Amino acid sequence: MIGSCLVVAGLVTVVVLRAAGTVQTEVFPGLGDPGPLTPWALPLSVLLSRLAAVATIGLLLGAAFLAPGLTSGDRRVDGSAVGPAGYRWLRAASWAALAWLAATGAQLLFTLSDVLGVPPGVAAGQVLTWAWSLELTRAMVLTMAGAALIAASSRLVLSTTGAALLAVLAVGTTLPPAFTGHASAAGNHQLAVNSNLWHIAAAAIWAGGLLALLLARRLPTLPRIARRYSRAAAWCFVIVAISGVTNVLGQIDLPDLVGSAYGRIALLKAGALAALGVIGLWHRRVTLAALDAGKPRAFRRLAAGELLLFAATFGLATALARTPAPVVEAEETSAQALLGFRPPEGPPTPRAILVDWLPDPLFLGLAAIAVLLYAAGATRLWRNGAAWPWPRLVSWCAGWAVIVFATSSGLAAYAPLKFSVHMAQHLALMSLAPILLVLGAPVTLALRALGRSREPGLRGPREWLRLALHSRPAKVVAHPVTALGIMIVSLFVMYFTSLYELALRSHLAHLTMLLHLLGVGYLFYWAVVGVDPTPHRTAPPIRMLVLFAGMGFHAFFGVALMQSGVPMAADWYAALDLPWLGDPLEDQKAAGGIAWSFGEIPSLAVAIALVFQWLRLDEREARRFDRAAERAAATGDPSLDPHEEYNAYLARLAEAERRAADPGQR
Repeated sequence: MIGSCLVVAGLVTVVVLRAAGTVQTEVFPGLGDPGPLTPWALPLSVLLSRLAAVATIGLLLGAAFLAPGLTSGDRRVDGSAVGPAGYRWLRAASWAALAWLAATGAQLLFTLSDVLGVPPGVAAGQVLTWAWSLELTRAMVLTMAGAALIAASSRLVLSTTGAALLAVLAVGTTLPPAFTGHASAAGNHQLAVNSNLWHIAAAAIWAGGLLALLLARRLPTLPRIARRYSRAAAWCFVIVAISGVTNVLGQIDLPDLVGSAYGRIALLKAGALAALGVIGLWHRRVTLAALDAGKPRAFRRLAAGELLLFAATFGLATALARTPAPVVEAEETSAQALLGFRPPEGPPTPRAILVDWLPDPLFLGLAAIAVLLYAAGATRLWRNGAAWPWPRLVSWCAGWAVIVFATSSGLAAYAPLKFSVHMAQHLALMSLAPILLVLGAPVTLALRALGRSREPGLRGPREWLRLALHSRPAKVVAHPVTALGIMIVSLFVMYFTSLYELALRSHLAHLTMLLHLLGVGYLFYWAVVGVDPTPHRTAPPIRMLVLFAGMGFHAFFGVALMQSGVPMAADWYAALDLPWLGDPLEDQKAAGGIAWSFGEIPSLAVAIALVFQWLRLDEREARRFDRAAERAAATGDPSLDPHEEYNAYLARLAEAERRAADPGQR
């Protein structure tokens, strides 16, 4: 089956590239000659790298989520250690990762041959010189490092948790190329790159999961895991379709869909995606039911055909990546080249912040998925007759609305230009949104809405969530004092070193900064005021002290910004060369004032919420003691009443002291 996929993908790539006339073997005067091998070897090495990545991800997904793990006897669902099938797939994943490493290395070599205009033999001697110098090859080096780590770790890991972590690493290792290629050169860099991140990750999980399902075709748990995969595949289909359309329309105009080679290949790829969607629908309506009835043959045949269609689709994607888009690049200003989008024409105003949006597909997608999953969980509880408070749903949706506004409105467009606007974005992501999210209690909802796994040794989403909550890293970072320390260190390291300017110049670093702000804020407020269970449920007075300490350090951070005489990222703002930017140092003082004043408002709201939680805790304790007293009175057993038992204990102590003081009573 693997050989058939390689042949189909290779043939599709070669035929489409030949038909599109993309591969040029003619040498033009004045340009270097990479030789006759490079024009064909480069796209084929890209294809092999992608297929090896999918195979690696599929094998790791199978070992972590599809193959039953070993049980520990007294627990019905354990699966902490991989079973025989999982062990075999981990070993196979190691070989697939080595193939991924080798194919990406070949891609690096032929890319340098193509860029430098020299034969591969000459380019091999310049790999160390150029590999980290070009953005395109730097992404390949990162991919090779990830593949090498996966290849080595897959030989050592023996747990399903380790396999799951390696699967996450493998998906992440596929993402560096998203920051290069057509997307990186698009007029709206943010829209193209961030939609490409979704596209690559979802396609890899979808195709890799199908491969894992075929590997599990002889397991007795196949019917159940096939339905589990079907639900995940439906999400992947929607994500791939939306991100793909967004990406293509960001590259070309609608008439060019038919009038250009790039557009025609994109239409072929869209047709293949539609066919995959039809096959998935057929699975859900026909073959899964036959699988439940003990008739797996139709499912296996259709899944095998689906995998071959996936291989052809990857061939089309490779050809599309090698075909130049027909959009004529408009003349860019220096600011647009640095930002990746056309900068606003004037200073920030309330109207510009509210109206001039810069959509971010990454956070828009995260918000849509989070809200839909939360609504599905709440609906399941309501249908089952269980209660779930409406205010929590509203709080969760409001939190994601704040995130979308902070990352996709005019706030996001002006944040790289004005430090004061960035500080407002910072407060929205690190203070306001996390408070609303933690008050939505998503973990509690998930634990109540998700059912337990019915298969011994096979963890479901609920078991994975509980495992994460009780893991050692969660116990460390979820302590309020630790969360406070992480927040304080993050503030000063991010802004008083060169990291902030790096986040302005690098799209990857910028995304990392935004996600870090959101994650650190969520961690802090989860530990302090969160409704969800935590590994450390400290007493309300301690949490109140931690909250006030955080407020104090945040105020100190704002004052430090105001009193600093050195502007942040001065070279960046000078390079933008926009006439309306004003004095960066004065803007920095305004940012410090925002951090000092407005940053305390959400914390005061948290303090009020914490006081109410404290009062409710006292009320629950009082009701618990009252119920214990009622049970003791009803049964005539004073030991059931903690108060009576405590009073009896004090009486025994008093009697012992009285006897000790009066020797005649002994």
